[in-house]
Amino acid sequence: MGPLTKADWGILGGTFDPVHYAHLAMAEQTRESLGLQGVMFIPAGQPVHKPMARASAGDRLAMLELATADNPAFMVSRLEVDSDREGYSVNTLEQLTAERPGDRFVLIMSSEAARALPTWRGPERLLALCRVAVVPRLGYEMPSREWLAANFPGQEDRFVLVDASRLGHSATEVRARVADGRSIRYLVPPAVEAYISQHHLYAN
Repeated sequence: MGPLTKADWGILGGTFDPVHYAHLAMAEQTRESLGLQGVMFIPAGQPVHKPMARASAGDRLAMLELATADNPAFMVSRLEVDSDREGYSVNTLEQLTAERPGDRFVLIMSSEAARALPTWRGPERLLALCRVAVVPRLGYEMPSREWLAANFPGQEDRFVLVDASRLGHSATEVRARVADGRSIRYLVPPAVEAYISQHHLYAN
């Protein structure tokens, strides 16, 4: 597909239950590092790699809209939320490439998720549809070129290893702190913190 250009969109999928600063940082740092046009956040409607979301799709979408509102390079898509199928990344990328034929896509994932990529549905097809940008996550090693060659022979060039901050935030931690009545300030944007409080999300 040639070098990455401004025609490329980053794709960041996930449950976002809730969205937190690590999600936003990995999106922004990947966009900057690769010179992407922007990053599209696609919250899962029916998560396939995790238990069902604690917050509703509407709440998760609302929190994402609040969290990304101040960055014109970010957009939020309802593609998976409005779908009646399970949100496998390969299906989402097939739909995106069909609906946006002028765009190219880079799937952004953490080093933790990248290690599990061989177990995903249709990883070879996924790599034919997009490139994969791997961002470091605290506590998880980045995949080596040798690992990529062993697991995706002939497709190693579909991966880009991004030099970004090693963050360890997790939505699980945020939910646990809310349930325990502890502060989540500086873990999520203020607007998301307020939304969680106003809508009584994650509380016991």
